[in-house]
Amino acid sequence: MNSDNIWLDPLYLDDLLSEEEKAIRKTTHDYCNKNLLPTVVKNNKNHHFDKNIYKEFGSMGFLGTTIEGYGSSNSSKVSYGLIAAEFESIDSSYRSAISVQSSLVIHPIYCFGSEEQKNKYLPELIKGTLVGCFGLTESEAGSDTSSMKTNFKEEKNHFVLNGTKTWITNAPIADIFIIWALNSKRDIRGFIVEKNTNGLSTSLIKNKASLKISPTGQIILNNIKIPKENILPNTKGWKSVFSCLNNARYGIAWGVMGTAQASWLIAKEYVENRIMFK
Repeated sequence: MNSDNIWLDPLYLDDLLSEEEKAIRKTTHDYCNKNLLPTVVKNNKNHHFDKNIYKEFGSMGFLGTTIEGYGSSNSSKVSYGLIAAEFESIDSSYRSAISVQSSLVIHPIYCFGSEEQKNKYLPELIKGTLVGCFGLTESEAGSDTSSMKTNFKEEKNHFVLNGTKTWITNAPIADIFIIWALNSKRDIRGFIVEKNTNGLSTSLIKNKASLKISPTGQIILNNIKIPKENILPNTKGWKSVFSCLNNARYGIAWGVMGTAQASWLIAKEYVENRIMFK
């Protein structure tokens, strides 16, 4: 990089990227600036998120990038981070959209699901024709997830789930829900719940102070019956839950870098071009 432009890459990140990763970053940057930036202020003011945008994300290869097969672009972890950084440089709501879909929905199905579940859900999630959400947080069990009250009981040919999840990204627009619940022994398991399940309802949380574009809501589970084939069969306790969260945190960390760089560039542009005492 030209020494005159070193301020563009103070951490010398370019020296560490492969040509493929640089190309992915440029493609994402161009998409975000052409398709997301022009309406970001308006959408923030109106708290507006168009669910159909997930199909664009899917067609561009932005969803489920790090898994193998099922239509994934099968990119590196760094590529996923670069995508997250570019999305968050526009707005954190957009980075949250891809983080939830990739790290909190696609990841648990890919890592803990059966082959039947993978074949049924992953291709459509990666294409963005299905939108998912991750039901873990509760009003009385935020960071202390082990205090959750959502529970499940095993019956003859199904499971019965009861409880309430809150502050769930994508809940009002989701087609499938990854729900975490405890049994009477306090063992935690994950379930795939489809949106038309009897007893399942959602509500939109309005007038948020931040992440205004992102659709955030509550999930109510009222004696919903889940077929036994919809439990994630390969979960291994809390370790499985936190593998999902850690994947999301990785993207969030990259996102912080993206928004920090964007803030710096906006401030630089303002300082260099403002006219004072005219």
